[in-house]
Amino acid sequence: MTLVLDGVSKTVDGQVHVHPTDLTLDGGTMNVLLGPTLSGKTSLMRLMAGLDVPSTGRIVWQGKDVTGMRVQDRGVAMVYQQFINYPSMTVYDNIASPMRLLGKSKDEIDAAVRKAADLMRLTPLLDRKPLALSGGQQQRCALARALVKDAGLVLLDEPLANLDYKLREELRAEIPNIFQEAGSIFVYATTEPEEALLLGGNVATLWEGRVTQFGPTPSVYRQPVDATTARVFSDPPMNFLDVTVRGGTVDYGDGQSAPAPAGAADGRCRAGFRPNHLELSPHSPGALEFETRLAVTEITGSETFVHLDHAGQRWVGLVHGVRNLRTGAPLKVYLDPAHVYLFDAGGALIAPAPYAQAA
Repeated sequence: MTLVLDGVSKTVDGQVHVHPTDLTLDGGTMNVLLGPTLSGKTSLMRLMAGLDVPSTGRIVWQGKDVTGMRVQDRGVAMVYQQFINYPSMTVYDNIASPMRLLGKSKDEIDAAVRKAADLMRLTPLLDRKPLALSGGQQQRCALARALVKDAGLVLLDEPLANLDYKLREELRAEIPNIFQEAGSIFVYATTEPEEALLLGGNVATLWEGRVTQFGPTPSVYRQPVDATTARVFSDPPMNFLDVTVRGGTVDYGDGQSAPAPAGAADGRCRAGFRPNHLELSPHSPGALEFETRLAVTEITGSETFVHLDHAGQRWVGLVHGVRNLRTGAPLKVYLDPAHVYLFDAGGALIAPAPYAQAA
């Protein structure tokens, strides 16, 4: 079971929503579309489903060109952030509706509905109508309906966004296991890098309608091919600093330098490092020290985001604990050069961080 996007693009009123894209998704895999709002995730899913016809290219499903095939003629199940249920039906009948359309027996339908309802914590609510449910319960009803459809392609467009934190975390862990037995292709759209890492499988990073990289999720996270992918796969986005490579040494400014990684030629380039690698005290020999000014702090419980001004550049650091820091005050921060990526002037990766290569 394979879904192939061959040079697929989408243009609407002269505006490119999806640039020419090549992707191959295999059966039994979880595939995450990761990117900010308006990066093209939903547009790409609509093309996969057959809701939209591509402007160029073709879509091949199980070896058959289905580019012009209607969505109702494909084995597709979809769940969107804005859930859709039938208001006149009970939860039970909403979940059962795809199986009834497929002509399944009453016993098959009942067993599948009750199994899905149990997984989605809906068993006590099967006799209720959707309008009597909370938003999270309605979303779980839509997820359960996708689960029983037994589709070859399951598209999940930010399906957990409307759920409370505890249930969202539980379902994030369960979704890969829930659908694994079916052997279907799963495509899950999200704006959250952490969610992509939790789901695992493969990830396609998107930026302004382009797939910038596709591959196993840990590999894309550790070794992004360019600065755009690194920015997408970091929350908050990766920090950057203009540096100079000269004679096997990287000059970071502020009197700070470190040995250049293999493959880094002399010249100007950009250093990239994730917020969680900035520290308020040096924890490793050879840590780089930078003078910054604290702009804003955000306390999130067990962690603190520090927004910094470094020579006119804005950085964000993520440090453990609740920190009582004075806004506007000078603040020294430290960075282990083992966590630094180097990108050329065009944004292409010159050398991944040494820690990422070893991971």
